[in-house]
Amino acid sequence: MTHPIHGTDELCDAGRELYARALREGHVSAAEARSAPCLVDLGLLRPAVADMDRLEPVAPGVALHELLRASEERITDERRRENRLTEAFAPLLRVSAGLAGTAGDSPAVRVRSGFPQINRAIDAAAADAREECLTVQPHATAHLAPELRAIALRRDQAMLDRGCRIRALYQHTMLHAPTIQDRYEQLRGDVEARTLDEITERLVIFDRTVAFIPASKDRTLALEIRTPAIADYLATSFDRLWNLATPMYPQAVQKPSLNGITPRQRAIAALLTEGHTDSVIADRLGMNVRTARLHIAKLAATLGSESRAQLGYLIGRSGILEQQQEAGG
Repeated sequence: MTHPIHGTDELCDAGRELYARALREGHVSAAEARSAPCLVDLGLLRPAVADMDRLEPVAPGVALHELLRASEERITDERRRENRLTEAFAPLLRVSAGLAGTAGDSPAVRVRSGFPQINRAIDAAAADAREECLTVQPHATAHLAPELRAIALRRDQAMLDRGCRIRALYQHTMLHAPTIQDRYEQLRGDVEARTLDEITERLVIFDRTVAFIPASKDRTLALEIRTPAIADYLATSFDRLWNLATPMYPQAVQKPSLNGITPRQRAIAALLTEGHTDSVIADRLGMNVRTARLHIAKLAATLGSESRAQLGYLIGRSGILEQQQEAGG
């Protein structure tokens, strides 16, 4: 039987079973121990003085103490290494701080490149969070791979378990998305979600002190912002969007229709009066072009419009945008 590959500080199932038998019987043969070499590597089995082909177990308490001591020594070595690196970079940091207007990566704003690095930075900031996480999630995030959704779920639950609160903003098109609904049904703690017709690009803020924003269209670059003034500004902007948003979780609130015009159609009407194309409207409202055109057609039918130009005129004359503002106020 091939011994599974695992870490030097781990005990596999085969090793655990053999070690337990050695404790019960007082020894195992060297041949048997070859099936679980991790026992010798961890110091759980040692050759008998009288018979080198026989291995005797080390008491679990003694073995654990030795392993913990070795772990402490490794940690001490790492701390010494950190101190050496800090001392080596200290004069370089002073030089960098003295160069006004120096471009590049600084402690206040860091460029994170690639999804793995971005996710690691977000995970690290989430682990340090003690108060809240504010996040704006564009519609594309609903299509994350299951394994990435599971990682994000564990990360968020860990924050909630520490007493943090989570506030998330989505577009209205995500109101009934199964992946979104499933996510919030699994989370336990102070978590709320709301929706808007239009939201900003992705934004994540922890404790109003560190923020993450995209730095490229494909989101493979991100800025990690630790400038207090900027992080607080972004958090304040989030608060204003949050106050305008419609509750989605834990209890969804459906906006009423006004004169047969749905909230989605009113949002489209506002963008039509601004002169946007179907593709721009679809992108800003988080839907595909076909769905946007279907809503436009229903809006035109409701208002009795026979052309695009006439539709804009009828929208202005109908007063539905003013009604929307009154309803929102």
